Amino acid sequence: MLLQMKEVQKSIGINEILRDVSFIIEEKEKVALVGVNGAGKTSVFRLITGKWVADAGQIIRTSGSRLGYLPQLAELEQAEVEMPSPMHTLYEVLDAVFAPLKKMEAQMRELEQDMATQQSDELAATMSRYDKLSMRFADEGGFEATSRVRGVLRGLGFPDERWEQPFGQLSGGEKTRAMLGRLLLERADLLLLDEPTNHLDIESVAWLEEYLRGFPGAVLLISHDRYFMDRVVTKTIEIEHKTAQVYNGNYTAFVQKKAAAREIAEKHYREQQKVIKHHEEVIKTIRGFSTEAAIIRSKSREKLLAKIERVDKPVAPPQNMRLKLEPSIKSGHDVLFVEDLAMAFDDVPLFSGVTFELKRGDKTAIIGPNGIGKTTLLKIIMGEIEAVNGYMREGVNVKPGYYDQAQQNLDESKNIFQELSDTYPKMTNTEIRTVLAAFMFIGDDVFKPIAALSGGERGRVALAKITLAGSNFLVLDEPTNHLDLYSKGILEDALRNFTGTLLYISHDRYFINHTANCVLELSQNGMKRFPGNYDDYLEKKLAMKLAAEGTAANATVATSNDTARTPAQKADWQKRKDEQAAQRKRTARIAKLEKEIAATEVAIADCDTRLLNEEIARDAAASEQVFNEKNTHEAALATLYEEWETLSLEESE
Repeated sequence: MLLQMKEVQKSIGINEILRDVSFIIEEKEKVALVGVNGAGKTSVFRLITGKWVADAGQIIRTSGSRLGYLPQLAELEQAEVEMPSPMHTLYEVLDAVFAPLKKMEAQMRELEQDMATQQSDELAATMSRYDKLSMRFADEGGFEATSRVRGVLRGLGFPDERWEQPFGQLSGGEKTRAMLGRLLLERADLLLLDEPTNHLDIESVAWLEEYLRGFPGAVLLISHDRYFMDRVVTKTIEIEHKTAQVYNGNYTAFVQKKAAAREIAEKHYREQQKVIKHHEEVIKTIRGFSTEAAIIRSKSREKLLAKIERVDKPVAPPQNMRLKLEPSIKSGHDVLFVEDLAMAFDDVPLFSGVTFELKRGDKTAIIGPNGIGKTTLLKIIMGEIEAVNGYMREGVNVKPGYYDQAQQNLDESKNIFQELSDTYPKMTNTEIRTVLAAFMFIGDDVFKPIAALSGGERGRVALAKITLAGSNFLVLDEPTNHLDLYSKGILEDALRNFTGTLLYISHDRYFINHTANCVLELSQNGMKRFPGNYDDYLEKKLAMKLAAEGTAANATVATSNDTARTPAQKADWQKRKDEQAAQRKRTARIAKLEKEIAATEVAIADCDTRLLNEEIARDAAASEQVFNEKNTHEAALATLYEEWETLSLEESE
């Protein structure tokens, strides 16, 4: 055990935040902390880090364990953690983690100089000190320190030319990335990460996934990135109604198990209510006889009824809210044609050769590294800025609707409700409130002044407006930013059923998987089209990479026919070939294991459901059979997880 929260309670004033929160984090576990916005996830982090003190309960940490904490950008700006000097370079900020090793290295250099002038016993003593110090330096990773710093900087998307930039000149998002990098290099026993994928592009998030999967310590993270959680975590803790519920498995397993548990709880409640109602009706009937024997029997029944341990009524889940996006008119079949588009700022090229077309009904995601020009491309399409080169044509009856997270066109003299009701005067109050509730504005929140909203709240209002515009061509820039998991699901459902055309930028791979039928990859040299969703894109990219490696291997073989290789060269070529084959086999096996793990967890949940069935519960033989079946599945799951962890670790090395 690395950390335990035991029956922890916390209130601020009269507001209860957490009630009887209990869970355990084991060594090396990768755990997600989920819940709607405001559920208390960040409060849990503040209690673990000691920023807050619990009103009741215990928070137990293993003696001597090291804790690393990355808060969100807003908390970083409020000095929730110690920030580096603004004068230090980006590289120095991360390299400072290894200050003790640098000091040790300097001592080694001094000893080397001493040994050059010493003799006899004095030299032997210095050599002994040097050997001990160099062994300790090697054991603590001194020889790998520089490569680790460079690897983390590149993995988090910092190009080499930015490494000497002063920390104080970085943007807020870049500072968050730098602090994440420093934290990863510290190798704490337990990392607390609050939205670590914010401000990362898709490539950097994928790198972080692999890093955390191979990280030797434990990780507890808060994230709205469902794809990220599916790839990284092995346990999910949900904070709901101020308490915690633990589910083994990743995010998808959590969703499935929660749904199954809710169904079981509702069934138990309904069945018990049926029994209680039956007893009450029997008691009422007996009382109607008005005899002494009847009174005795009714009192006996009442005692029996009082002894029943009542099952609490399950808290109703959020209403299955739906948004319906209705184009006011139907566009022509050809929606947008773009040819050889290029853009530059101050003669510095951003991208060129961008060519693609959109047909009615296409749902297309644009991806690419940060800074490549994705938002600029959308602004060109919407006519807000002009390209330096290229041709663009819009189809017939195309009615675009644009969500620009950086420049929302909102009237600051109004409140949220007025903003929507004035824009869409034919909508009823109920219809407006329904839409706003889908974007987390509930109750009196709808009367908040626009001028007082945070950036995230303004974005959600703008997104609510764009969904009602009747557009047949939606152009969205990071539409899921600032949405909780529930609201993301509502938006996904609406976009899947949208009969118009959709073009959007997103770093949310789960969202892309559930809404896109095409992925466009933007680079400096143009645009590549990949039919399908994000998983299809990854599969095609892997196939392209393997094909390129195979071509290179074939070229090497052809060359070898003309020029004889040495035995060492032949061995090296064969080794690379074997490694590539092993990598492909390992990747395929990991994918298969993940599917088997998900299926096994569903089977275990099914056994749990069957064990609670009254007919099976009364039949000892049937109960034993289901119980044995569950044990078999659980043993198989443990084996699957063990193989998955071993292969994942090998893949990350």
